[in-house]
Amino acid sequence: MNNSWLNLPQIRIVFLCMVLCWGIATLSFAAEDTVPASASSLHLFTMVMGLFGGLALFLYGMEKMAAALKVATGEQLKIILAKLTTNRVTGALTGAAVTAIIQSSSVTTVLVVGFITAGVMSFSQAVGVILGINVGTTITAQIIAFQITEYSLLLVAVGFAMVFIGAQDRVKQYGAMVMGLGLLFFGMGVMSDVMKPLRSYQPFLDLMAHMKNPILGILIAAAFTGLVQSSSATTGIVIVMASQGFITLPAGITLIFGANIGTCVTALLASIGKPKEAIRAAVVHIVFNIIGVVIWIGFIGQLAQIVIWLSPAAQGVSGVEKLAAETPRQIANAHTIFNIANTIIFLPFAGFITRLTERLVSDKPAVEVEPEATPTLTTQLNPELLAVPSLAIEQAQRQIVLMAEVVRGMLADIMPAFMANDMRIIERITRREDHVDHLDRQTTSYLTQIAHSDLSLQQSERIVKLLHVTTDLEHTSDVIAESLVALLVKKAEGNIELSEEGQEELIGYHQLVLESYERAIEAFENDNTALAQTVRASKPELDQLERTYRQTHYNRLNREVQASVDSSHIHLDLVDYLRRINAYAESIARVTS
Repeated sequence: MNNSWLNLPQIRIVFLCMVLCWGIATLSFAAEDTVPASASSLHLFTMVMGLFGGLALFLYGMEKMAAALKVATGEQLKIILAKLTTNRVTGALTGAAVTAIIQSSSVTTVLVVGFITAGVMSFSQAVGVILGINVGTTITAQIIAFQITEYSLLLVAVGFAMVFIGAQDRVKQYGAMVMGLGLLFFGMGVMSDVMKPLRSYQPFLDLMAHMKNPILGILIAAAFTGLVQSSSATTGIVIVMASQGFITLPAGITLIFGANIGTCVTALLASIGKPKEAIRAAVVHIVFNIIGVVIWIGFIGQLAQIVIWLSPAAQGVSGVEKLAAETPRQIANAHTIFNIANTIIFLPFAGFITRLTERLVSDKPAVEVEPEATPTLTTQLNPELLAVPSLAIEQAQRQIVLMAEVVRGMLADIMPAFMANDMRIIERITRREDHVDHLDRQTTSYLTQIAHSDLSLQQSERIVKLLHVTTDLEHTSDVIAESLVALLVKKAEGNIELSEEGQEELIGYHQLVLESYERAIEAFENDNTALAQTVRASKPELDQLERTYRQTHYNRLNREVQASVDSSHIHLDLVDYLRRINAYAESIARVTS
């Protein structure tokens, strides 16, 4: 079972809840001498137990729902990201869509930083995506605000049935999503029920009254969100409090503003030690959120009036009951309006924001280095992308294509050096083999980490295929760097020359093997099954050609062609090694087809 939901931010949430409960208990005991017994009796053990249990269900339900969404919509998410353009509107829509799927603005921002680090996305593209991220987070608030707690156990039951009875993998994933949604609402219901006694507890009501101060509310919410690194968790707690009538709409809006600022902490942490463009992406997110809050802080009252006008009113209730019935939906709507309006306001200034950020985080002058000093063992893999398996798998495939290109260079360069007895190529081949070995270790480790996530059957099968291709490439590299290089050394040190006819045969056979390898990699990179089939179809022909060339070589031996006699073992070994390389190419094509 995957336990990724039990992560550090959520542990911090539980810790803070413990502190809050301890504070409530302290206030309760301190007030016993001044408040009537009926008001001070809060049944603290029941309340603490309910808060812990409800919070655990809420967090687990949210994580379960988000994880199932990532798996079920992984391919769609990949397509969305693949269609990113420099168009700022498209970028903003993409940021909103991805965040709505992932259910976390922090994770989306971390992914953007990872994409920039890997060179998959430019900084100008990232600005548009970042502007749309906050719009995606409003989906979470809207879901939570529905408060369909009376149907929560029905959702859990339906989701459970889909998971354990469903035959198709996609049905199981959607079932996990429904069950997570039910647990989320059930956890909210538990927390809401145990907080009801606080309605008559004056010390707590006095504490909530201080939330009317916008600066204090923003600072508290920002600090809390920055600590737990989840604006959705803050939003959920705010709506639970609103559902009990503890906070007014203006206070709720203030806390939502603070959550928008606090969520920038994750982006800032993710950019530490990353390239300049990744740092710039984090700075854009921070500047955008802070300026957005500053713009609206003087218009909280007006925003509240607009939200009240747009949101449904509760009929037949008054006082705290009316506040509890209306405020959760109003807070969710305020969150949506605030973020959509900010995105619309800032989109026309995306170019200016890009230039301003580039000035704030300027590039350092490039340091001239010798070509040989340039590091070659770089990797494109980013641990941040592990949060979304479909994207991590794509990143791993790009790494494997890079690995294949290195091997292709080795295969292309070895034959001219072999024919010329040029041993200067050996050092370059050795460095490339070290590079391939490094990429092999990194990629295998990365794919293994992905395999520990919640995956669909299709994703699990794809990881197996990627591991298979990685192994074939590493074996191909070994054949070139060990067997062919050793053969080159033997030929060069013995000053052995091939016959002209033998040279033509080997050069032609090597060219056909190289072309087969290149087609196999192209088919793998583009998932081209038709091209992969041509590679597989050509293998019997190349095997037959290898047997033909062996026979023609034997014929030259029978004719006592001296060059063929002197180079016989080298000629035959070279043909065999090239045949083995072609077998690996055909194996890669078989995986693709």
